[in-house]
Amino acid sequence: MSIGTLTILITVLVTAAFAGLGIAYSTRSRIDAEGFLVSRNWAGGWIATATLVASVMGAWILFSPGETATWAGIVGLIGYAVGQAAPLLAFVVIGSRMRRLMPSGHSLTEFAWHRYGPFAYSLTVAIVVFYMFVFLAAELTGIALAINLIGGTSLIVSAIIVGGLTVLYTAYGGIRASLFTDAIQFTLIIPLLAIVLLALGFSLDWFGPALDVVREESGHLLSLSHGPGIELAFTLLIAVWAANMFHQGFWQRVYTVKDERTLRRGFLIAGLIVIPLILLIGYMGIVAIGEGVATPFDSVALFRLAQDALPDWALLTIVALALLLVMSSMDTLLNGISSALSADLAHFKPEWGGRTILRFSRATTALLIAPAIAIASQGYSVLYLFFIADLVCAAAVFPIFYGLYSKRVGQSAVVIAIVVGIIVGALFFPKSNFAAWNSIPWSGKTLVSFGTALGASTVLVVLADVVQRFFKIGTDYRFETLTDAVKPIRD
Repeated sequence: MSIGTLTILITVLVTAAFAGLGIAYSTRSRIDAEGFLVSRNWAGGWIATATLVASVMGAWILFSPGETATWAGIVGLIGYAVGQAAPLLAFVVIGSRMRRLMPSGHSLTEFAWHRYGPFAYSLTVAIVVFYMFVFLAAELTGIALAINLIGGTSLIVSAIIVGGLTVLYTAYGGIRASLFTDAIQFTLIIPLLAIVLLALGFSLDWFGPALDVVREESGHLLSLSHGPGIELAFTLLIAVWAANMFHQGFWQRVYTVKDERTLRRGFLIAGLIVIPLILLIGYMGIVAIGEGVATPFDSVALFRLAQDALPDWALLTIVALALLLVMSSMDTLLNGISSALSADLAHFKPEWGGRTILRFSRATTALLIAPAIAIASQGYSVLYLFFIADLVCAAAVFPIFYGLYSKRVGQSAVVIAIVVGIIVGALFFPKSNFAAWNSIPWSGKTLVSFGTALGASTVLVVLADVVQRFFKIGTDYRFETLTDAVKPIRD
């Protein structure tokens, strides 16, 4: 068989296998709205760690770290790895507090509604849904491009197969199906990744010749003082951390794990695992530069290196690895968006009941995949949309979560801080071609844009809190009301 035929065959077999596994597992027990959205207090230590790593490590890990390394070098790659681990480590503290204050919760949006009010809630819902949908579209686009590069399969065919079969078990089984398949996918991802890296090592003499070329011709890529790399490192640290704090899939898992101890351990271990994995995979971007098969800003540097150095069986292994990665993140994103839209219906539509909310959640999950497939079939770059989402998240992250600790800060201060942060950050935000859109110094610099958005919103909300306390404006929020207000969804 040709490599193209084998590629599409593996795509169908892998996705169909996990669709079947997810559905078969879900039929073992009755699924209600609570089980579909959070599967409360169910996951132990192993599953908690496995699902977190599998959820955060999508197909992007085969593209973005390698691309980063081709121009930002090792220091930019370190920033990427730390930035991706930062939200997981932050959840050790913030997730634990949220679970303690709102033990029957389902989503971050619930907290925003009950802690602040409708305006902050609306902002939070918009941020969560926009960020996660862009992430979903990017994942499906990435796997379609990878399959097209290796096997020549059209983007629309790949997107329909992967998207359709992933949504099949996610819409039926919800988070419980996602957790089950995540555990299997995580078990397979690590050895497959090791096989790919070892095969590259054997084929390229353990990268020695390629790195010699890099030292001679592109030494800045191996330097820890590379200016653009340092700038990107701090940019990614802010952007990736802020955006992932609004990842509803992580907030679902705050309540899915058995207890607070499991939560802390699961997020901590997942954060520590992610760092070396990103560093190892991203390093192949530098090797690709040394081998002369990639150029700076090449998003498929790893795949070009693999095509140049590896036999067909190893290329097919990469296809299988990419499919496992994309399914493990896509099911989390699909169920997470559905959860963010559905969990609050118990408050807005109390007459619906759990069964109606479950039907709504399943329908929402199924409908989400159509626009994602449409975007993926065009092969668009969604990088600029990610940057827009990152800017909004950078402006919102501190004000929203400050209310987990401050009793005095209220909705007006939070909304004003977020809006001002977005406006200030937008002054320095680049155009779609990443050029400056005005004559302000440092305009077009994403680090300045994200940094000022985060800094301005932080200063404003803290200042508002201090003023309110000093002048005794307003009243203290009673955190215990979260326990009373948020209840499990009943049939």
